[in-house]
Amino acid sequence: MNEGPAQSTASEHIGFRHPESAVRNARAHAWLWCIGGLGLIADLWTKAWAFRELDPLMTRPWINGIIEFQLSLNAGALFGMGSGKGTLFIVASVAALGFVIYLFSGTSRHQRMMHIALGLILAGALGNLYDRATHRYDRVKFAKPVEALIGHVEPTNDANMIAVRPWFDPNHVIRRSRGDLEEPVRRVGVVRDFLRIVPKIGGRALWPWVFNVADVFLVIGVGLLVIGYWRHPHGAARPTDAHPAATDR
Repeated sequence: MNEGPAQSTASEHIGFRHPESAVRNARAHAWLWCIGGLGLIADLWTKAWAFRELDPLMTRPWINGIIEFQLSLNAGALFGMGSGKGTLFIVASVAALGFVIYLFSGTSRHQRMMHIALGLILAGALGNLYDRATHRYDRVKFAKPVEALIGHVEPTNDANMIAVRPWFDPNHVIRRSRGDLEEPVRRVGVVRDFLRIVPKIGGRALWPWVFNVADVFLVIGVGLLVIGYWRHPHGAARPTDAHPAATDR
């Protein structure tokens, strides 16, 4: 008895054995990995440049009235959300990378926009994952006065005092009573941010978060991904993809 379409295996369904799957196409892999690799290099290089050349206590215009440089260490996820949950974000980033590969396996080799989108997401996720894994600081929150610092906690002779050397001014040590702490000191992974949107609407910032190149890649990549799935909702499994006229010569 011949096998019907309903008897196809799971690997065929997600594209690993489909003749038009991106997994089986060198060009599709080139788009994914080249964009991911070049994007990662661009992200890490710009972060290194910004934190080497810019004054952490000052802003510098890039495009007057539109974008300026402002250094910040982000202990949260995209645009600072969920600050302090560093380990969770590292796990989530690794899971996201696996999900990118899964989505890639479900695309057709002709879906170039999807491969570009996934390459950008790959670059953004890897860039911020690298930062969280390699840049770790102490996160200190004071309730009196209300203040949150990211830096390095140093030992003191007085057990009732805490000394913090903030990242933005390593030559200065802030000393406070441990009784002023809002929560225990936590060591967290941080992401280096350095771009800020200047324009305001009604006195409120149009985009209040400081961000980096990896964040830009993630936003653009997700946007292209949504457009790509809207145009080709069935990916590599589309019956029309198997038509001989659709194959590359």
